[in-house]
Amino acid sequence: MKRIITYGTYDLLHWGHIRLLKRAKELGDYLIVVLSTDEFNAIKGKKSYHNYQERKMMLEAIRYVDLVVPEYRWEQKKEDIIKYQADVFVMGDDWAGRFDELSEIVEVRYLPRTEGISTTKIKNDLEK
Repeated sequence: MKRIITYGTYDLLHWGHIRLLKRAKELGDYLIVVLSTDEFNAIKGKKSYHNYQERKMMLEAIRYVDLVVPEYRWEQKKEDIIKYQADVFVMGDDWAGRFDELSEIVEVRYLPRTEGISTTKIKNDLEK
């Protein structure tokens, strides 16, 4: 079984998220989403509209997602890759190059984001 692991906040879930998760799942058999906790978001200077439990529930309802686990800190990626026996680490291409050091233990892939949609764009559009 080929295991894929990806990370994110997944706030204001939108079709770009779904498309990214679908493409990630197509790379293997089992997709693990490591979801930023509310506390970790605060460390990153982010505030989600939905709390962790709500975001987790929404991700678990997506057919491409097999497992959702919490992300508490930046440094846990290597531990997660080993713990969950991931074969491929996937992130959006806006993170390109930021996690290349993980290629020593896992295949690292950066997938293109869906143009025209993002959580930031949604938030900005709603403020108008």
